[in-house]
Amino acid sequence: MAKAKTYQQVIGETVEHMRLEKGWTQGELAQAVGSSQSAVHRIEKGGQNVSLEMIKKLSEALGKQILSINDSASQSFRIIGGRELSGEITVNTSKNAAVALLCAALLNTGKTVLHRTARIEEVFRIIEVLESIGVKCRWTNRRRDLEIISPRELKLEEMDVEAARKTRSIIMFLGPLLHRYKKFQIPYAGGCSLGTRTVEPHLKALESFGLKVDAESNPGFYEVTVDQKVLHSKEGRYIVLTERGDTVTENVLMAAAMSPGETTIIGASPNYMVQDVCFFLEKMGVKISGIGTTTLKVRGRPRFDMDVDYNISEDPIEAMSFIAAALVTHSEITLLRAPIEFLEIELEVLKNMNAKFEISPEYASANGRTRLVNLTIKKSKLVAPVDKIHPMPFPGLNIDNLPFFSVIAAVAEGRTLIHDWVFENRAVYTTELANLNVKVELLDAHRVYIEGPTNWRPAELVAPQALRPAVVVLIGMLAAPGKSILRNVYPINRGYQDFAARLRHLGANIVPLTGI
Repeated sequence: MAKAKTYQQVIGETVEHMRLEKGWTQGELAQAVGSSQSAVHRIEKGGQNVSLEMIKKLSEALGKQILSINDSASQSFRIIGGRELSGEITVNTSKNAAVALLCAALLNTGKTVLHRTARIEEVFRIIEVLESIGVKCRWTNRRRDLEIISPRELKLEEMDVEAARKTRSIIMFLGPLLHRYKKFQIPYAGGCSLGTRTVEPHLKALESFGLKVDAESNPGFYEVTVDQKVLHSKEGRYIVLTERGDTVTENVLMAAAMSPGETTIIGASPNYMVQDVCFFLEKMGVKISGIGTTTLKVRGRPRFDMDVDYNISEDPIEAMSFIAAALVTHSEITLLRAPIEFLEIELEVLKNMNAKFEISPEYASANGRTRLVNLTIKKSKLVAPVDKIHPMPFPGLNIDNLPFFSVIAAVAEGRTLIHDWVFENRAVYTTELANLNVKVELLDAHRVYIEGPTNWRPAELVAPQALRPAVVVLIGMLAAPGKSILRNVYPINRGYQDFAARLRHLGANIVPLTGI
């Protein structure tokens, strides 16, 4: 079993990761903070106490917060674990759908209203970018709905680059913008820390619409030109996606929405957020066949200048988060408005692990298309599955839901193999659970064994700088009797709305902290 890391080691690893992400040497970082290369080396190895002043300097130099220092009250959580949860919780709408639909709103020069939009950091960053280029965004209906009005001429040269670099969703500006400008630039995409997630599939797929990208002449930016002859060609487009990615499919859908003729997309993602984009485009008059399959046929319109409103579907990943919290804390809770179509495989895997649950009759989401149920998770004595647990593109086990199975496996009797073949290093984050006394054996960057049940112990940790792994650690802390501290929880706030408050609603003892 891995030995718990010291606080200095956690800070050191965070600093090293951020430095490498920025492409700096230890010497360059030392120069930026007015220190020596040897001091930076000691900090990264966890061999030196770090003052608050130095933490602030490092954060400013690296452009990211290392710890929350008298900052926002939401940046750290104190958890008193070992308590049962109970009650009902309504599943929020999808954040992944929301950010895609915000980008799709650029297609329309009329008024777009997105109902029950997730109020999370990822959405706020996209709104900041949109407003910086002249798009009017306004919260209405007690700040539950978002109204977007895109002008005919955008101020792309005034784009908030800092906000844009904080999210990978900026790459989905390509599809809408290529119809509006012959030349433009957008910053390199940032966002979640899960290794190199190439944008090449986006660029390759959008070539069919005349898009060409120079990523070298202007460091930090994609310089885009659009071949107008190719863009306005009335010949049908036949696009084969070599990677069945969600954002790639959404980008191509947005490009196809204003293209003459029929666009056929082979190898499309049929995932929940892609379906939301399809439903939204259909409301604007785009003809789409094959929704929910890997082959889409799209017949676009020349322009969109209309008032349109759309109800975003519920988030299966948030639903899975609460499912995991219930199972790990041996609790009974009911999830209202759970999107069952995107949870069926996960529930079948859990059923094979002896999980007990009840499912209500189905009913429709507010968009009239997504299938919902009420789902009650019962107290369960779990056992390890016979086979490994691994993700697959929809309709398989969702890639974003896989991390929750690592913390669920920690309470299951026996040894569970988790195989995360998609991301280059996400399995490594699972070792953070060792700090909570979980028996973790990392086989390589993609495979990890979890042995349960766990004799949980509390810990003070910095949240992994990736969304789902950070939530997994938090769920583990809910199970660990005693006081745990989870610091720098921005990754959680980036993807979850009022997550701590919603857990408190179920009986969790979790409060935000100020200070470090």
